[in-house]
Amino acid sequence: MPSSWKHLKNFYNKYERHISSLSLVVGFVFDAVTLKRVDLLWENVWIGGRLVIVAFCIILLNFYDVRRRRKENLTENELEIRGTIHFLLIILIQFSFGGLFSAFMIFYFRSATLATSWPFLLLLALVFIFNELFKKHYIRLTFQISVFFIALFSFAIYSVPVVLHQIGDWVFILSGVISLLILGIFVFVIKITTQEKFRQSKKLLIVSITLIFATINTLYFTNLIPPIPLSLKESGVFHSLTRNSSGDYDVLTESRTFVEKISDYFDLYETYHNVDSQTVYAYSAIFSPTNLNISVVHEWQYYNVAKKLWITTNTITLPIVGGRDGGFRTYSTRTSLTEGRWRVNILTLRKQIIGRIKFDVVNVPENVALERKVMK
Repeated sequence: MPSSWKHLKNFYNKYERHISSLSLVVGFVFDAVTLKRVDLLWENVWIGGRLVIVAFCIILLNFYDVRRRRKENLTENELEIRGTIHFLLIILIQFSFGGLFSAFMIFYFRSATLATSWPFLLLLALVFIFNELFKKHYIRLTFQISVFFIALFSFAIYSVPVVLHQIGDWVFILSGVISLLILGIFVFVIKITTQEKFRQSKKLLIVSITLIFATINTLYFTNLIPPIPLSLKESGVFHSLTRNSSGDYDVLTESRTFVEKISDYFDLYETYHNVDSQTVYAYSAIFSPTNLNISVVHEWQYYNVAKKLWITTNTITLPIVGGRDGGFRTYSTRTSLTEGRWRVNILTLRKQIIGRIKFDVVNVPENVALERKVMK
């Protein structure tokens, strides 16, 4: 093996933790800047290409690993070369998985409401972090295939709705079926190329894939997976809302000082000063992929302090047309809100939370100072 390769390998082994940490941060920032929409062709070609690279490398890695262990009619130099190939394949798998889960974290986070979707986001985050911490586990076939299946399923969850222009339970189930079929083909190739190694891992692999599949399905049917490919781009509660000649919305919102805005941010609930019988406007701009035209729900709720429960007062169904970068803009209204804590849940028809508008209503005799804002 050329001395330059030895030096490179030694350098990587010496500074592996620093290199992995740097690549983790740089890769995540790069993806955050470059990945724009879940329905763009080249975004998905790039992610699909990474999945193909990972699959090919896993097959090749295990093939070389089996041959290397046999050591049949191989010279010392040939064994050294195979060892180097094994090392490079491990690195390529690690970086490819890092890129995949970086992209998934970004896409799912954009579509998530942390209050409800944190379990699935935590799962993706743990896989993303463990990818950097447990490189040595990539020599284990069960670990390789399990991480690959999580990536494959995560990709299918949002790419299948983009292709079919539909969302819903049957689309999610189809995503899972497609993921299992692709995994089945992949595992069949692994079985042919690494017969003995596959037999040793078969039982544990079945248990692992079953648990992953069951966990992701449970998270979906309990509405803990973000409603990807939908995402809330902008929202707010306003005193007035009219459409102008340019097609944008002119709104009146309360004037706030910088300190008050910071206070509202940390309180999580914006203060809304309400005059009796005034119309309150809940505005939302929801991104949906091109040709994915659906309906969403604005669910108005107030908090009953005595019962310590959120009480639904109105549910308003609104149509959404897909394709607009800034999201399809729509709104719902209420009048004569009682004083207290309110929220408007923005939901899919199956009650997945796309986002929330949260505010505290304080009744006043006349309007406070308002300022005009344009929602483009």
